[in-house]
Amino acid sequence: MRKKLHPSNYRQVVFQDINNDFRFITRSTADSDETIKWTDGNEYPLVKMYISSASHPFFTGEERIVDIEGRVDKFKARAEAAKKAQETRNKSAAKKASRKKPSTKEAKPELKAVK
Repeated sequence: MRKKLHPSNYRQVVFQDINNDFRFITRSTADSDETIKWTDGNEYPLVKMYISSASHPFFTGEERIVDIEGRVDKFKARAEAAKKAQETRNKSAAKKASRKKPSTKEAKPELKAVK
């Protein structure tokens, strides 16, 4: 068996979901500068995360948007800009179509029948 295969910093770590303050303790090698006092009175490293099973829509059954980096706002802004551009194109096309077309009477002189 190979020596020094497993990490040496495998220890108890508290993970905290910052969306709903849900915490759980498990063994991990995740690095952290913060610590927290757990219910057993011991102090453990604290790793903060954005999504856990307590806040993920798949596990909760709720549909909500968790946006950390503004990606949803950027998407909504692009969709709104595309909608406005489409409306502008439609108005422009409607103006061109509504311009007065020359009538056939004006285009061709009347021919009078000779008796």
